Amino acid sequence: MTEQFQRLGVWLQWPDPYMTLKDEYIEAAWWTLKQASEKDLLEVGKRSVNWCPRCETAIADSEVEYSERTDPSIYVKFRVKGEENTFIVIWTTTPWTIPANVAVAVHPAYEYSKFRAIRQDGSEEILIAATELIKNVLKQGRYTDFEVLETMLGEELTKLEYESPVGDLVPVQNEIKHGVYLADFVTVENTGCVHIAPGHGMDDFNLGAKHKLPILCPVGSNGSYTEEAGEYAGKNVKEANPIIIEDLKARNRLLAEGTVTHRYGHCWRCKTPIIYLATEQWFLKVTEIKEKMLEEIDAVDWYPDWAGSARFRTWVEGARDWCISRQRYWGIPIPVWKCKKCGKLEVIGTKAELLEKAGLNGDIELHRPYVDRVTVPCECGGEKKRVEDVFDVWFDSAVASWATLKFPQTRDQFDEWWPADFITEGHDQTRGWFYSQLGASMVGFGRAPYKSVLMHGFTLDAGGKKMSKSLGNVISPLDIIDRFGADTLRAYVLSSSAPWDDLKFNLEEVETVHRSINILWNVFRFPLPYMALDNFDPVQVSLDSVKDALREEDRWILSRAQSVVKSVDEAMSGYLLHKAVREILDFTLEDLSRWYIQLIRPRTWTEADDPDKLAAYCVLYEVYVTITKLISPFMPYLAEEMYQNLIRNVDPKAPESVHMCDWPKVNEAYLDTELEEAMNTARSIVEAASNARQKAGRKLRWPVSRIVVSPESEDAARAVERLRSVLMDQTNSKDIVLTGVGKSWDELGLEVIPDPGKIGPVFKRDAGKVVPALQKVDGFALKKAFDEAGEFELTLADGSTVKVSPEMANFKETLPEGTASAESDAGPVYVDANLTPELEAEGYAREVIRRLQDMRKELDLVVDENIQVSVRIEDERVLKLVETLKDLIAEEVRADVFDIGSGVDVSGDLVKDWDVEGIAMKMGIAKK
Repeated sequence: MTEQFQRLGVWLQWPDPYMTLKDEYIEAAWWTLKQASEKDLLEVGKRSVNWCPRCETAIADSEVEYSERTDPSIYVKFRVKGEENTFIVIWTTTPWTIPANVAVAVHPAYEYSKFRAIRQDGSEEILIAATELIKNVLKQGRYTDFEVLETMLGEELTKLEYESPVGDLVPVQNEIKHGVYLADFVTVENTGCVHIAPGHGMDDFNLGAKHKLPILCPVGSNGSYTEEAGEYAGKNVKEANPIIIEDLKARNRLLAEGTVTHRYGHCWRCKTPIIYLATEQWFLKVTEIKEKMLEEIDAVDWYPDWAGSARFRTWVEGARDWCISRQRYWGIPIPVWKCKKCGKLEVIGTKAELLEKAGLNGDIELHRPYVDRVTVPCECGGEKKRVEDVFDVWFDSAVASWATLKFPQTRDQFDEWWPADFITEGHDQTRGWFYSQLGASMVGFGRAPYKSVLMHGFTLDAGGKKMSKSLGNVISPLDIIDRFGADTLRAYVLSSSAPWDDLKFNLEEVETVHRSINILWNVFRFPLPYMALDNFDPVQVSLDSVKDALREEDRWILSRAQSVVKSVDEAMSGYLLHKAVREILDFTLEDLSRWYIQLIRPRTWTEADDPDKLAAYCVLYEVYVTITKLISPFMPYLAEEMYQNLIRNVDPKAPESVHMCDWPKVNEAYLDTELEEAMNTARSIVEAASNARQKAGRKLRWPVSRIVVSPESEDAARAVERLRSVLMDQTNSKDIVLTGVGKSWDELGLEVIPDPGKIGPVFKRDAGKVVPALQKVDGFALKKAFDEAGEFELTLADGSTVKVSPEMANFKETLPEGTASAESDAGPVYVDANLTPELEAEGYAREVIRRLQDMRKELDLVVDENIQVSVRIEDERVLKLVETLKDLIAEEVRADVFDIGSGVDVSGDLVKDWDVEGIAMKMGIAKK
């Protein structure tokens, strides 16, 4: 398991894990129990507790797991003493507890009836049940008629006594006075009369203790009847169910039988159905500190809030005293020594105390059986021996937060680190670790042992089902790591949903996250060859030294990085891990990869000492340092690789690991939210221009003469002016034209579209004259007349005039020839896609450059490697266009020799034929 955690990137103190078997841990548990004893919160006594017959030990409420189970459902008749043929009817799903019955419980305020129940054969008997449930009893017993003889409140039934239905089989039953008692836990279900066996149920036990009833428990620790059970002795209780049912039937005490499927408790460890046994156990009196526990719940920060305010609070409100003893061999021994002579108890808090009171020197082993051999002299002259029980393992885990800090042996670490700032576990731990820690800490220190709690969800399969080997839907984390790496798994799990929601594991989504991480890695790698080629040293060239060379896009990415730091910090503060990871991945994909890297790519190809390029390098370095630290909690392996290559490689004085660096703080000097908003506007315009280009059939590599923007706000207009150069670069446009705010482009046309449906009813036979005349009207003049006068005087072909109203015509904006448009957040964007010879020449040149660059990649050339290029273009017109930009092409592809012509002999290490916009070209590259 340690290896699995390490591969997952979980960073803990693996060489020195805390172990409950170590003496210092045992002493922490002992110290806590002694605190309970000194505060009168420790109690020993016989109670009916959850019991696992397979493990042969008591288990706490928090250790009981509930699942569906089918059990017998029987209605039993208890004969009332002193009344002929009269029976109290009870219902139970545990026939095996009938031999331990001592009483019947009824609700004091419910109405009960004594009624004659008649069968079809004429036989009858007198039954007692809740009035509301008579029909149910009749149905179960297959009676055909009835007659109510008497009604009374439950409290009036307490004078009745009854006989055990198995008294002849279980002799001890004949020694018990069976009576009716009042209890508020009785509900109007089944019969309204509850069979009480104090040895086999907590409510039953409490009722028995209240009325000093016999605590009959004829069942041993292995779930088999003892000799006290008479004829049933030696039989397993669950196996005895059908036998008891048959015995009841033979004695005419079984009114009805069936089955019921219900949620039933099982042992958390072995999944065996639990039983309840009355045994002597040790308890922490949680009920006495419950109110304080509830106050502490409110003092803790819970994520989500309802984990504490609803789920956990509900559990604590219903908590009973905590049974902390177990009848097992392995575990932390309960440090209670009892005198065999006088019965006096003594709780030991530390090893040193035990050595002192036992009069021993040296060391002792605190585990069984060794600690069991240590005796302590009693004041009465007798000898105290340790009780043989061990702690509930949940008590072991409950003391973890102070046991791991070596408390109570030393206070140094405890005073510095306790209570814990943060703990996390699954939502099943509201009744497990969250609860046990709170209970033990309240006993020991009177406060919660944690300041904040994150309750996380579970990982399910893609269909939302729990993963199970039997279903064959288990996905091994190690398999995912082998395929995608630990960082991908971590980033996927952390980003997919809120931490407290269950995660439906989806492999396709894992692959999507993996692609995003690959983009992050490629973005990181992009400038490294250029930086190395230019001998860029971020230690020598600081961002401050090139601040005058920063472009708007540089300032923007610096601001965006700080905004991401702020957003991630806020998300982390609220334990919104999914938002934090998404913020980082979105920034990497959208802002860095798809935008900033594209903006600065041409700058990395300029001369080595160019301030513009150095500014881009410095900005990238600053952003990468920030992002490397930001991703470190989420993608630790990638963060470390980036850190070692980017930072430690150039700055030996930097901390040894990214995980030893301080968490990034927002640098307010870099923040410029107005610029960020402006860039959002610019990006929207670029996207709209791209859509318009597609409509016009013009690729991005081909320049256009102008982009026209009609801004709808002053902010949009200012954004265009501020980022004009960015817009020109990213739209590949020679000019950006702004109309007035809220004004249409003056080169647009306005087509008039008559509405015959509105014209016909008004002009009837003349409608055929109105429609064509209206189509010829200047759209702007018509719209102006409608806006100002509410009508327009239209001259028809025959010279006559008519007046038309606004509803008779619609308008459609028309674009100049060769122009396309699209909408942006800033307003309409128009692309003038008409070509001039100069634009066409540049377009072809860019096509040639792109193909030559592809050929460089195919030859796996290093960035600065020069080449010889030969290009043959037989189309003379296109050849002349390309030749005008020969020098540009040579510079872009690093060609020392560049031959181009219609008859050039193309040769080299790689020769390829290309179709460039329908023009055949042959290109060759030769290494120097």
